[in-house]
Amino acid sequence: MNIHEFQGKQLFRDAGIAVPRGIVADSPRAAAAAYSELGSGLAVVKAQIHAGGRGKGTIKDSPSQHGVELVRSAEEAEKAATAMLGNPLVTVQTGPEGQTVHRVFVEEGCDIARELYLGVVVDRGCALPVLMVSTEGGMNIEEVAEETPELIFKAAFDPDRGLQPYQSRLLAQKLGLSGSSVRSADKLFRSICRLFVDLDCSLAEINPLVVTGTGELMALDAKLNFDGNALFRHPEIAALRDTSEEEPNELRATEAGLSYVQLEGNIGCLVNGAGLAMSTMDLIKLHGGEPANFLDVGGGANTEQVTEAFRILLGDKNVKAVLVNIFGGIMQCTTIANAVLESYKTVGFNVPLVVRLEGTEVEEGRKILAESDVDIITAEGLTDAAQKVVQAAL
Repeated sequence: MNIHEFQGKQLFRDAGIAVPRGIVADSPRAAAAAYSELGSGLAVVKAQIHAGGRGKGTIKDSPSQHGVELVRSAEEAEKAATAMLGNPLVTVQTGPEGQTVHRVFVEEGCDIARELYLGVVVDRGCALPVLMVSTEGGMNIEEVAEETPELIFKAAFDPDRGLQPYQSRLLAQKLGLSGSSVRSADKLFRSICRLFVDLDCSLAEINPLVVTGTGELMALDAKLNFDGNALFRHPEIAALRDTSEEEPNELRATEAGLSYVQLEGNIGCLVNGAGLAMSTMDLIKLHGGEPANFLDVGGGANTEQVTEAFRILLGDKNVKAVLVNIFGGIMQCTTIANAVLESYKTVGFNVPLVVRLEGTEVEEGRKILAESDVDIITAEGLTDAAQKVVQAAL
């Protein structure tokens, strides 16, 4: 689950991490009032969407207007908010359609001496959370990792003990920090690592992390992602969810207990198991097709869930054919076969349907489909299924 920058900064503030003062606004007039209340002279108006690259992103109908604008008066704050609010912001992460801006964050200016990068993720290689820092703040960290990986410094830490003081001092040294900045870095580094663990984050990122003129380290941005499987432990975090920022079909699938990601192809996929779903998508592409989605119904899906999955797939106007690819382990093939037929009665299939079944009760499942009056294209094996659905989608 993602949250907005202003929400992340409040969590940072609660954890003792220094952040600038800021006020959320949902109208141009409120943005002007926020600027006046801050009284900082220089301020910044930031579009609040669940996507990175806002500073370089542009408002769709106003290419000269970016998602982050410096302002020096209430009038300028109101003008910037007017351009952003209610309009799509297009960034490298949103795609060409952009995401509509519903609120802005008006934040006081900051005396920036240096810009750094900081991120905390789980490193599966060492099976530990890792703090990463870099001197290349404000840059796309993926580009830094590809072009100048030697500028990224890492420290893995035990989630129970947290980042140790010697680790934070070593990282501060590699960043070229000295004096009071080292003490500020030690506090911030250890605080964000503790927050990462305590709140079950999958990502905690500050880009840029700035060193102010007085040597203090301050978070000028806040990006926090949370492990959705752990939200039951954090109702206060779950309450921060903004469903208006989520793709409607993905939200609908989540509510039905399905794992779904919208893509741009024309072949709908209904599969059980994430690994099989990825393999199915790869095979579709190998044979010249383009998957319209990733959809994993899991090993224990019932008829209602499968029916909802079909509603989601067939509700996508780009879908020209659907591939049902099931390997029955926990899931029985007869359950899927009956669910497919029930879905046909409830939803109706307006595009070709290819079904490949293997595993538990496979012969019985195939018989159920063969004896029905539903027009289904059956497949033997993954390759046969992929080839048939690609041909059906033409």
